[in-house]
Amino acid sequence: MNNDLTTGKPSSVLWKFCLPLFGSILFQQLYNLADSFVAGKFIGENALAAVGNSYEITLIFIAFAFGCNIGCSVIVSQLFGGKNYRDLKTAVYTTLIAGGVLCAILMITGALCSTALLTLIQTPENVMTDSKLYLDIYILGLPFVFYYNIATGIFSALGDSKTPFLFLACSSVSNIAVDILFVTALNMGVAGVAWATLLCQGISCICAVIAVFLRFSKIQTTEKSAIFSRSLLKRIAIVAIPSIFQQCFISVGNIIIQGIINSFGSAVMAGYSASIKLNNLAITSFTTLGNGISNYTAQNLGAKKLERIPDGFKAGLKLVWLICIPIVALYLFAGKSLISIFLDSPSQTAITVGVEILHILAPFYFVVSAKLTADGVLRGAGLMKQFMAATFTDLILRVVLAFVLSASFGTTGIWLAWPIGWTVATVLSVFFYQRGTWISHTKNTAV
Repeated sequence: MNNDLTTGKPSSVLWKFCLPLFGSILFQQLYNLADSFVAGKFIGENALAAVGNSYEITLIFIAFAFGCNIGCSVIVSQLFGGKNYRDLKTAVYTTLIAGGVLCAILMITGALCSTALLTLIQTPENVMTDSKLYLDIYILGLPFVFYYNIATGIFSALGDSKTPFLFLACSSVSNIAVDILFVTALNMGVAGVAWATLLCQGISCICAVIAVFLRFSKIQTTEKSAIFSRSLLKRIAIVAIPSIFQQCFISVGNIIIQGIINSFGSAVMAGYSASIKLNNLAITSFTTLGNGISNYTAQNLGAKKLERIPDGFKAGLKLVWLICIPIVALYLFAGKSLISIFLDSPSQTAITVGVEILHILAPFYFVVSAKLTADGVLRGAGLMKQFMAATFTDLILRVVLAFVLSASFGTTGIWLAWPIGWTVATVLSVFFYQRGTWISHTKNTAV
């Protein structure tokens, strides 16, 4: 069901829209958590290290899919808010075509360069074979990743966060069952984990795309929509490309950091792999809520209702901080138990490393969630230069400090780089938000 985010009390509208998004991302993360759980519990520590090692590279591919998602979503939100349904359909068709071309290029590149990428991050010999196997199968499923992300971006742009939630709930639960079936009953090892994810993502993607076209058939336009538009592609690209760069550079930074971590051995890799899955669950949750705020901002911008944007930001900030409280408490007080879920007969080093990461990062979730909320407004308003400035600051600081601090403090220095980068970048994002036209507009309206 399409929902207009430009009417009603901002806090109520935003919370009703964002809560299903939060549920969706929890189920989305089940894909990766299930892979790590099954690999660590039913195959072994090296398998968990291999899946976690490959995961850092898959994030580069996900970055491009996410860029297509957010670029399409923001522009479609603006068109939906402005009641321009003809161009809305054209924007979707244009994204589907451009996304398909981009996906094909990435699949070819990935197939040719997977070994080189794994070598680049100093993948140990004892996990190289499984890492490459997992990565190669993942690349085969890239079309599903791309078109599912585009479909969910469209639903969000139309104010519908419940439909993607239902798809993800079903496919994620199925993924856990298929993971266990392929690994335990069929003895497929790491390949079973990868094929299970591909199969469930494929089914979810097909259902989501069909649902999009069924929804579109109910949106009436006075004129036939064009299949492709260069001008709309440019508008989409203005939002998508910085978002892609953001995710890519974060992924590249993580790959560089992964290379540093790999030099400490497979036990440290396993502990990092388990904890970073839990960390990514939290960060991706905040990012997804930020995306919801982008849709809210874009719709109200399209409807020229700037005075609603500050209220949306405040409501979004309250929401992410409420979600932070149980996550932070869980990671601080139950970190060891959570890490142990992913490991069967874990080494003490793996457990110690995993718990230490959670204890250092978790308290700063309140900080980084504020950044991602402000980023949501900036991106929804199309202020991509400001958005990128804060993002690159975070990335550069984390990578540089990981090198510098690890030389003096070992692996602990790597984990300390995260909160420092988050804090500085948050100050920048909030500063840029405060300089937005919606602030001056609200003040003038009040006067």
